[in-house]
Amino acid sequence: MNEMKPKENKRAGGIFIAAGLLGGAIIGIAMGQPSIGMVVGLAAGTLAALLVWFWDTARK
Repeated sequence: MNEMKPKENKRAGGIFIAAGLLGGAIIGIAMGQPSIGMVVGLAAGTLAALLVWFWDTARK
């Protein structure tokens, strides 16, 4: 018979985007620049999410 290989669990990096936005906004408010903080937090979170995605696809 055709044996099915069990699916591997995928890692999700979306939490890094959300945490980056929230953390960036908080740090931005503390520094008096909430918009810039959110943009920097979004960029950092997106970078972390992409790194998780690349790492997950490379371990196959």
